[in-house]
Amino acid sequence: MLTWRRHRTARTRHALKLRAVSGLLSSRLWAQILIAMVGGVALGALLAPSVGSVVSVSIAQANELGPWLRLPGLVFLNLIQMVVIALVTSSIILGICASGDAAMLRRVASRILPYFLATTTLAVLLGAGVALWVAPGTLVDPGVLGHMPAETVPDIEESAVAAAPASDAIVEGLAALIPANLSSALLTQNMLQIVIAAVLAGVALVSLDAERTRPLIHLVQVVQEAALVIVGWAMRLAPIAVFGLICDFVMRVGLSALVSLSAYILSVLGGLVLLLLVYLLIVLVLGRRNPVHFLRQVLDAQLLAFSTSSSAATMPLSLKIAETRLKVRPAISRFIIPLGATVNMDGTALYQTVAALFMAQLFQVDLSVADFILLAVTVIGASIGSPSTPGVGIVILTGVLASIGIPPAGVAVLLGVDRILDMCRTAVNVTGDLTACTVMDRWIEEADTKAEEDEEAEEGPAEASEALAPATDTEK
Repeated sequence: MLTWRRHRTARTRHALKLRAVSGLLSSRLWAQILIAMVGGVALGALLAPSVGSVVSVSIAQANELGPWLRLPGLVFLNLIQMVVIALVTSSIILGICASGDAAMLRRVASRILPYFLATTTLAVLLGAGVALWVAPGTLVDPGVLGHMPAETVPDIEESAVAAAPASDAIVEGLAALIPANLSSALLTQNMLQIVIAAVLAGVALVSLDAERTRPLIHLVQVVQEAALVIVGWAMRLAPIAVFGLICDFVMRVGLSALVSLSAYILSVLGGLVLLLLVYLLIVLVLGRRNPVHFLRQVLDAQLLAFSTSSSAATMPLSLKIAETRLKVRPAISRFIIPLGATVNMDGTALYQTVAALFMAQLFQVDLSVADFILLAVTVIGASIGSPSTPGVGIVILTGVLASIGIPPAGVAVLLGVDRILDMCRTAVNVTGDLTACTVMDRWIEEADTKAEEDEEAEEGPAEASEALAPATDTEK
């Protein structure tokens, strides 16, 4: 009897453990995504033609199997892209309207824009420091240039020509930030123009009478809620999508491409780690929060950004984390996160700086101080205008290289490993947006508290003078 009770107790404990693990997986998106990532890497490594294992497939079979593995991920990304414009515009408009007045908007905008510019510049400097210190381009066999996939070179060169900056193009580009044709901006998914249009619409609504704008704001709220419902459906596909995308990537690339460019990969990853540490320092010093606790709170968003390589796809989750876990006010989070997903690309700026200097070292191109300044300005501008979609960084990099006289065709060398770096820099980009929310929430709260204290201090002497006034009149 005693033995039977012990076995029953052991089975009960085992069942409770299984139930706890099942509950963790069902309630924690990060756990599901992490398991999917590990499984995708393992299966992709087994199937990779370069490995030569028992279950390895041929190159033709890999090309045939790859699209089917990517299918859940493509469905996931398409669902997100389908509603991202509605979600961005509604979030920005509601975020501005939630402030209640234009003064609140001015306080946020006057702080967040210099903050974004400062962190992007810091990311460029970190990338330049790592690239110059490690010099990864001098550690790669120049023979790798002979193995560039030739079919990709014409497209890259054409993109570089289109992206090469000229004075007229820069002036026209600045004027084009305000969309003359809003439908064209929507059709081309020019997120920077859409964000600016949404900001202008939100400011216009705030300046109008609240009674007149209430029906339109209610309509925007319904649009946002409907978009979030679709996003919720897409999130159910996230673990399967992650598994397929990671498996396809590892199966096609294998380990050989990672080894041949290991110095370059480690340089980019090292720079991104340094940038992440800077974010944690900002959270500690400026946000006055525990960095370890902050990392735990944003882990879900980091993993989703890492697996999808899309800040836009991660934006709904980032909004939820900012408001429910980090306790950031909606008036701030709904303005900063959609704006940051389009403008705040610190990880992309760091990556482009390291990649440009790597290519300069590989092609033995000497850069002057003026070239370094031009590189920094071009990278900052390119990162601000980068769409928040996967793989776009490698195309923008061609324009950066063309601006400093480096053959853009060399970007083909980086194509094989760009996906893994795209995943890493997107995770850092999303972390930067959540860091900005944390800092801005505290700054605005302190500014409001100080303004209230100043008003109370001004009201005190005024009330005292009013109290003394009747006594003076009586004496007279």
